[in-house]
Amino acid sequence: MTDDTSSHPWRRDLAEVAALFAAVATADSVADTVVHGPDGPPLLIGSAAALLATAAFHSWWLRRGRRRRRAAAPAAEPGTPPAGATTLWRMRTTVRDEPGTLAALCQSLAARRADILALQTHPLPTGTVDELLLRAPAGLSPAELRRAAADGGGSDVWLERADAHDLVDAPTRVLRLATRTALDTAELPLALRQLLGRCTIRSVPAGAGASAADDEDGTGTTIRLRDPAGGTITVERPCLPFTPAEFARARALVELDERLGPRFPQRSDVLTLPEGDEVTVRRAGAGDLAAARAMHERCSPATLALRYHGPVRDPAAADRYLAHLLSPRFGRTLAAYTASGRLVALGHLLWDGEETEVALLVEDAWQRRGVGSELLGRLTALAREAGCESVYAVTQASNTGMVAAMRSLGLPLDYQIEEGTLVITARLAPAPVPLVKRA
Repeated sequence: MTDDTSSHPWRRDLAEVAALFAAVATADSVADTVVHGPDGPPLLIGSAAALLATAAFHSWWLRRGRRRRRAAAPAAEPGTPPAGATTLWRMRTTVRDEPGTLAALCQSLAARRADILALQTHPLPTGTVDELLLRAPAGLSPAELRRAAADGGGSDVWLERADAHDLVDAPTRVLRLATRTALDTAELPLALRQLLGRCTIRSVPAGAGASAADDEDGTGTTIRLRDPAGGTITVERPCLPFTPAEFARARALVELDERLGPRFPQRSDVLTLPEGDEVTVRRAGAGDLAAARAMHERCSPATLALRYHGPVRDPAAADRYLAHLLSPRFGRTLAAYTASGRLVALGHLLWDGEETEVALLVEDAWQRRGVGSELLGRLTALAREAGCESVYAVTQASNTGMVAAMRSLGLPLDYQIEEGTLVITARLAPAPVPLVKRA
């Protein structure tokens, strides 16, 4: 239907001009009556005073109404998140392998204003496991989210808080993990942990209870894989069974590591110590075993006892432990060499399940010269890059050198002493996460 005013604009113009003439004529008549009348000026002053009083009363009434509405509004309880705040969640649930089941789950979550940011599917013989990254209102409790998944047809719901690292999409994350594994064989345990989520990675050497190569398995909450370095790699995750897709991904990473063979970065840094001496710090591996054994022989029994929390009586046992420390499967090792090629210090970053341990051994003649602090600073930087939340050092309360090195990190420290053993835990700031824009 056509609007008459738009099709005939001259009619609207005539109406506006007529209204203007009428208003002017009315105003002129009122002004002539008031000004020429006997009570004209007092009437004008009284009208102005009445208008001002009316405006003041109206403003007071509006302010009073706003105060009453604020007083009637319920007070926010302590700890209540601000309006509009959201929380990231990772959810995993099993749904029937039927058309429309995923749509029902999404609708149930949407009814609670939970936004699905990412979705992965893990096919099973009798259903499908859906893994979702959610952004939900901060006031929505975990129980309500689980109920929403159950109402949408989900079962065996698992839920945990997510962070900014989870905003990276799965294909990008897998490619980055494969790249890191290709550059450094020590990255394999970390890559498996980041690929499979919160889990415990253990490397069992050959001959120490390791399973045979044909015992690879990925059922239940445990994955067993053949370690290219010998033995097996065991991945355990409580309360959340692994899916066939996760087993296949983990196995592909291990096969990549096997095809590439032993490797680690050859980068080295030359450090000038406060006294003017120079040492070269680089990654260490199995090739440094002879130099590490020679340094052991130069260290005093007191230094070795502080490092290994007791006397080292069996040289063969020390050799086995050094081989363990220098293996990239159990962590990363930094070595400090003098200009003449003499090894004077070792720093270890050891993967201990979901935790990370740091340890130092500095030859007696090179102690209190800043070598240990330099190694420790680099080890904590490696731990931060690997996504570790904290590192801990186990030593004796009398080891003032290790205590001073931990304090030199400038990080929040926790101290625990039990029967003369001191455990110092340093909480690490998270590494920056690259921003990923949603399409």
